[in-house]
Amino acid sequence: MAVKKEELIRNYAKAIREGNAAIFGGAGLSRPSGFVDWKGLLRPLASDIGLDVDKETDMLSVAQFYKNQRRTRSGINQAILEAFSVDAQINENIRIISRLPIFTYWTTNYDELLEKGIREANRNPDVKSESDQLSNMKRDRDAIVYKMHGDVNHPANAVLTKEDYELYEHHRPLFRTALKGDLVSKVFLFIGFSFEDPNLEYILGQIHSLLGENVPNHYCFFKRVQENEFSDPAEYGYSKARQDMQEENLRNYGIQTVFVDSYDEITDILREIERVSKLYNVFISGSAYEYTAPWNEQQAEALAKKLAGALVHEECRITSGFGLGLGSAIINGALDIIYNEKYRHIDEHLCLRPFPQNIPDPDKRAKRWKEYRESIIDETGISVFLFGNKYDAATESTIVADGCIQEFEITKAKGNIIIPVGSTGYAAKAICDEVKRNISDYSYLSDAIDKLETETDIENIISIVLAIVKKQQN
Repeated sequence: MAVKKEELIRNYAKAIREGNAAIFGGAGLSRPSGFVDWKGLLRPLASDIGLDVDKETDMLSVAQFYKNQRRTRSGINQAILEAFSVDAQINENIRIISRLPIFTYWTTNYDELLEKGIREANRNPDVKSESDQLSNMKRDRDAIVYKMHGDVNHPANAVLTKEDYELYEHHRPLFRTALKGDLVSKVFLFIGFSFEDPNLEYILGQIHSLLGENVPNHYCFFKRVQENEFSDPAEYGYSKARQDMQEENLRNYGIQTVFVDSYDEITDILREIERVSKLYNVFISGSAYEYTAPWNEQQAEALAKKLAGALVHEECRITSGFGLGLGSAIINGALDIIYNEKYRHIDEHLCLRPFPQNIPDPDKRAKRWKEYRESIIDETGISVFLFGNKYDAATESTIVADGCIQEFEITKAKGNIIIPVGSTGYAAKAICDEVKRNISDYSYLSDAIDKLETETDIENIISIVLAIVKKQQN
């Protein structure tokens, strides 16, 4: 039985957070950018030797027939160059998976869209398209892209004909070995893949023979066969039965199918995976130059420290901009739990993002700080707002921290979860008031907003915040 998209989102987002996620991209991943699939690539070559590609089911043989007829593969090489050298635009699915904090990407595609998308996301890809590249590690890499069938820049080495597949174990054995290791140790999401590739079928068969029913779960997308796409009811019945059998067969290899009615649904699911994967990344926004009753400095620091510690205890990763009066308390609270419970894995649970200083030009400083705030909040899924005041030299008074308000606006624009502890006053109170006025836009706070506005007991505040966070995560 196919799995529901909710199961995929929950389990794959968990794999992303734990660093165990991988992507496998097929021709369907690049098609929205204008690239051809296997059949489209071979169509003109088949025509040249008198074959109709639409009547053929074995594309490997078509490519092999062409090479046999011409006694050379130069026509194949030229076809690959012409089809995949165009400067195509990155499509939304590639853009999303490139942003995700995933280290391992596999593809059978020759094009460069995947590595281009990773670079656009300001990440450094280490591309492996030849066996001798596997033993070299690129400095400062953020992801590995395994192009197991070759690259458009080296079409003579591309895997396409039946002979290429027969000699794969001789020419590219390490790719099979690496893929087997990843399929055993990671959770794969297959996108745009038809599962007609003999290499993958061979590898999955080997893993199944070794592990049997203990193969790990992976996931793939299939567009459900639609009755309205067929004029003949018998043809529809045949196609549906075949798809059902393919889904069942993939399950034998641990690959769970998620059916969609249109390809647009895949983009929506990927966006939701990205959103859910960030819900364990919590940004604590706040600053405190002054404290007003019932809060004093000691209580404010205690709240910040205990809240950060409680969130880390619940497996969250805290991000802090080292706000005035609260930054040290947040860090200390997180570190107490990290050192006592989390094997001292600081980077997994704490991210410090102090703001750049010594920028004398006020316009440049404001621009840089806004960009900085956007980059911080873009990496998180939840923002908690505490206090939020600062000293204003012009009026010689304490005012609402405009930086906290800007962080609220950025968080809102990105659609992230907002938790304002209004009882702490200043910016947090202003944000709480706006949320109350527009509570229909923040339905997840409807049962908690009044408590957030009035509660001053530290333990109760932490319980309220944790309840909101856990509900969103689940």
